[in-house]
Amino acid sequence: MVSREASSLLLLALSLSLLAPSLSSHVSLSVSPKTLTRSNRTVQIQWSGVESPSELDWLGIYSPPSSRDKNFIGYVFLNSSATCQSGYGSVELPLVNLRSNYVFRLFRWTYDEVSYRHQDHDGNPLPQTKHKLAVSEEIGFASGLGPEQIHLSFTDNEDEMRVMFITADGKENIVRYGLDEGALNQTAGTEVKRYEQAHMCDFPANSSIGWRDPGFIHDGVMKGLKNGKRYYYKIGSDATGWSATYSFISRDSQSNETFAFLFGDMGTYTPYRTFYRMQDESQSTVKWILRDLKALENKPALISHIGDISYARGFSWVWDEFFNQIEPIATSTPYHVCIGNHEYDWPNQPWRPWWAYSSYNKDGGGECGVPYSLKFHMPGDSSEPTGTPAPATRNLYYSFNAGVVHFIYISTETNFEQGSDQYKFIKSDLERVNRERTPFIVLQGHRPMYTTSNEVRDAGLREKMLQSFEPLLVQYKVTLALWGHVHRYERFCPVKNFQCVNVSSSFKYAGAPVHMVIGMGGQDWQPIWEPRPDHQDRPIFPQPIRSMYRGGEFGYTRLVATKEKLKIEYVGNHDGQVHDMVEIFSDLYVDNPIYDNDDNNNSTSNSTANTSFKEAKEVVVEPRVGNYVKAGSVIMAALLLGYVLGFFTKWKRENKQPTWTPVKTIEM
Repeated sequence: MVSREASSLLLLALSLSLLAPSLSSHVSLSVSPKTLTRSNRTVQIQWSGVESPSELDWLGIYSPPSSRDKNFIGYVFLNSSATCQSGYGSVELPLVNLRSNYVFRLFRWTYDEVSYRHQDHDGNPLPQTKHKLAVSEEIGFASGLGPEQIHLSFTDNEDEMRVMFITADGKENIVRYGLDEGALNQTAGTEVKRYEQAHMCDFPANSSIGWRDPGFIHDGVMKGLKNGKRYYYKIGSDATGWSATYSFISRDSQSNETFAFLFGDMGTYTPYRTFYRMQDESQSTVKWILRDLKALENKPALISHIGDISYARGFSWVWDEFFNQIEPIATSTPYHVCIGNHEYDWPNQPWRPWWAYSSYNKDGGGECGVPYSLKFHMPGDSSEPTGTPAPATRNLYYSFNAGVVHFIYISTETNFEQGSDQYKFIKSDLERVNRERTPFIVLQGHRPMYTTSNEVRDAGLREKMLQSFEPLLVQYKVTLALWGHVHRYERFCPVKNFQCVNVSSSFKYAGAPVHMVIGMGGQDWQPIWEPRPDHQDRPIFPQPIRSMYRGGEFGYTRLVATKEKLKIEYVGNHDGQVHDMVEIFSDLYVDNPIYDNDDNNNSTSNSTANTSFKEAKEVVVEPRVGNYVKAGSVIMAALLLGYVLGFFTKWKRENKQPTWTPVKTIEM
């Protein structure tokens, strides 16, 4: 018989073995390949020997390998493999270079262990790490691959192009560029910056769950560029490796056309689940814009992403995923941004007036604008102190010309009231616009002034925006005002004080800007449209008159402008086709009754709305004719007409015959 003491020791050992997160000797976990490259960055993870599989068994993704079990960057459930119920299976995952190795851990998780104390963005319980079954070998990216996360943007000078990228060590990297792909004879150095965990202002950005080393941020400027030419460039060094060779079309200060792609709230796709729901549809937005850029061929273009950019919200590796996702378009086309609530907002932000307490909360995930401010470098020098040891918040408000359009970017997250530095900048900038050179003005910011969505939290903020901005927009004849934040598309009439001044889809500037909400780039959470008073779960129908078109499809807008006409189209991601458009004629357009401000001219044919982008590029412009020439032409035509009528009258009088006309006796 076993003694009472031995029995107690046996029970204690058994209890400890059940509580301890030990590895199973029967489960194997393997990964291949062990070394990743740019062209081969997909890993296959295989497992076997999992006894009595649970539907909740999961695979955790970790980088760096020293991360605690609960500090995964993402996870996939084993049931994503068709053979998981047989105790074995495999998954494939494309990975981005986080400048440290990866490791994978396999966990058992059962229904009786589900806890709703720790939830993801959708309210689903996060997986638990109590029973670890296996750990893989480490894998990583090869050395000497050169920089990552390359993206372009304008500077304040029209003969320059900025290029930014990330390296792991911050060592010297240069930019080589030129007009001949085989002879990149010009060079530019780079300025190097980085930020630290101590610069983050709140959870999760400043915690071990959200923080990962962001690498070193390089900032270089290619100078002395000729107008409208294709330049080739690559970045790196002989010691650390070179990037591929990319190309872009330089700015053309004399161009009489503008092409732009504009959207907000796009976010990031990840091939795994993580603490927040990610934006799968963002892949389609990038795909269709890439299609349109290829169609432009040698035309310069730009991209505008007006806030809520990566949706990292304090989980730093999401920024890495985002920049890798946009590389196909951002390496060839300048990518411009403005700040949104999910880049910046935190409870102790410096400017948080009483009427905005419901608007400015914890949406930034503790980043307080730091990654946004350093990973991008927009034109201008706007900044605001954070009130913490962190670097100042930058890229708040700025402007530039692109072809025939003057673009202005503003911040709805920092002080915009009358008397603020931002307000003074916007007013001064609008006063200086040369409407002969740039007849159109497009203003962009994140939170909308006008929306018919049921976004009640921002009601006070919208009221203040209307007080501050609308008089300026009307006074200085701003053409378009574009906004994000609401994850739908909505086009308003030219509107001031909630009243339409025109309800056409094709008109000469009507005295107020067209407001458009374009936050449909990828994020899918959205409150309903403004509800009915008696049925709060149903939207008002029909929609208010000022709301000309609204749609729930993901997508983006594309803008085509000449000096005479600006057209902006809404392209849906589900089919890549145009679903709405508006065209606005400038004062430089030749008068034509078709385009007068006529409230009855409120129809746009489907054939016009669905014009292909290639056709949209070939805008036929009626030649401008001087007023004196036009007046002389009218007089000559009148004299000729008078001569013809006089001759006809004389002939008729000389050849007149008696006639009579019967009188109708019955009215039909």
